[in-house]
Amino acid sequence: MKFVMVPGGWQGGWVFDSVADELRRLGHQVEAVTLAGLESDGPADAERPANLDVHIDQVADIVERNADGQLALCGHSYAGLVIAGVADRLGDRLDQLVFIDAYVPDDGDSCWTLTSDTFRELFLSGASADGRWVAVPEGLDPRARPHPLASFVQSISLEGNTWPALGRTYISGGEWSGSPFLDLTERLRKDPAWQVHDIPVGHNIARRDPQTLATVLNTLTPT
Repeated sequence: MKFVMVPGGWQGGWVFDSVADELRRLGHQVEAVTLAGLESDGPADAERPANLDVHIDQVADIVERNADGQLALCGHSYAGLVIAGVADRLGDRLDQLVFIDAYVPDDGDSCWTLTSDTFRELFLSGASADGRWVAVPEGLDPRARPHPLASFVQSISLEGNTWPALGRTYISGGEWSGSPFLDLTERLRKDPAWQVHDIPVGHNIARRDPQTLATVLNTLTPT
């Protein structure tokens, strides 16, 4: 299976390095994405931060280039909105959709509306310098970069495709301070259309327990 893996806020494709190494060892292909504006050498245009649409377009282009064979599209945290937008557009190109402690939006939702007060305050205080870029929170990897505020606040436009033909998996990091995902996890756990797995190590599952995350992804079966 081919995995396209999309990181959450402030992080680049490097966050999946250990997961990707293990998946490749198990015989899979992996492409880890660094979203526009989060490049290691800084954004191409700091005056025009990417919004959610730009990130969806970016990942949709990658999916279209990798349309042959079984494809699992995975998103962490903020990237739940990105992969939802891609699946709404290109669901027929995908086999699996995997949300890794991530937002699962309906039409009109945004990261801002779905998140907790803890993160709303972080977004506002982090963007106070220029109103465009949310500064990297304390404690993240040195490779993390300021995140475009526009992508956090833009509402997603979905046309009602609830991905009925796709395998849908939610991987929970468990309870952690400020988590906006606890009620969502329990709701999806009761939904027969979803498979829910628990890796209770906190939000940054790919960094904290890449082996278990790769093991769960390796168990995904074609739809």
